[in-house]
Amino acid sequence: MYHRYDGGGVTVDGPSVLVRKNFKESVSISGNYYVDNITSASIDVLATGASEYTEERTEYSLGGEYLYGKSLFSAGATYSDESDYEASTFALGVSQDFFGDLTTVSFGYALGQDDVFQNGNDDFAGEVDRHSFRIGLSQILTPKLIADFNYELITDEGYLNNPYRSYRYVSDPLDPAAGYTFATEVYPETRTSDAASLQFRYRLPWHAAVGGSYRYFTDDWGIDAHTTQLSYTHVLFDNWTIDLKYRWYSQGNADFYQDLFLFPSQDDKDYRARDKELSEFSDQTLSFYVNYEHPLNWRFGYKAGLTLQYDRISFDYDNFTDLTDEPTVPGEESLYSFDADVIKLLITLWY
Repeated sequence: MYHRYDGGGVTVDGPSVLVRKNFKESVSISGNYYVDNITSASIDVLATGASEYTEERTEYSLGGEYLYGKSLFSAGATYSDESDYEASTFALGVSQDFFGDLTTVSFGYALGQDDVFQNGNDDFAGEVDRHSFRIGLSQILTPKLIADFNYELITDEGYLNNPYRSYRYVSDPLDPAAGYTFATEVYPETRTSDAASLQFRYRLPWHAAVGGSYRYFTDDWGIDAHTTQLSYTHVLFDNWTIDLKYRWYSQGNADFYQDLFLFPSQDDKDYRARDKELSEFSDQTLSFYVNYEHPLNWRFGYKAGLTLQYDRISFDYDNFTDLTDEPTVPGEESLYSFDADVIKLLITLWY
């Protein structure tokens, strides 16, 4: 696969290679190599006067599945590395079919252990521990309708903010025109979040299907988020599949987020953030997928597939401003917004 993200002054692209092998119809082993080449001159970089930077992130993952009767056991490990961040994740999962395979119950656990560094500062080092618990229920309601419910609980502990990101405060509260000053963000060292989702898929009589989903997210930082998605899938001429999707996402800001503070943080418990991902914002995504599969008569391959995906994403921030504006009084800058394009090209060979 080749993937590319371009938007908001950030470009991320690179290849990914995945190999999966089945043994005796009960065991499946997979390995994945994934690369992100990152070039960034985002609004956060420009606002603080930093220079555009480039870096590379590489990810390696290994996974396996074992089918025993109506039970499927899975396990996997992922490791990623970049110049200032190392992440390791270990996951276990189980799913079980019931009632004539009409009902599937699944649950899983994942442990993440990350190390955070800061380029140019050898004295800085942080750690993050993540625990994720999930449970899911899939139910065939009619011969044409299927529903899925999923719930996930995540706990994070450690250094949870970005060592490069800053918040801003008024330099002189008595003189707003005096400008503002930057200081390093201060975050809590723990975070607990919950997410629940419900999804439906309905098969239409003309080789097509429609789908809809809703997801609710909340955490103890004060963020509440809503995600709604609609999809339409159509099979053409047996070999072609087309997908259209629309996704809408909105969230409120964290309790300790503010675009402009009146004074600096007083202590390590006086949390401050100006990360746009913690602000109040919404985004809309329009996606188009086209997939073509063709049988082969090769000795080492019996089918090949080609998939092209294009996403157009529009971000609108409600209380995060564009600091490249230069108004007379801080806080009167225009609200920030941007569009992003995402392209994926996937080539698959079944052997």
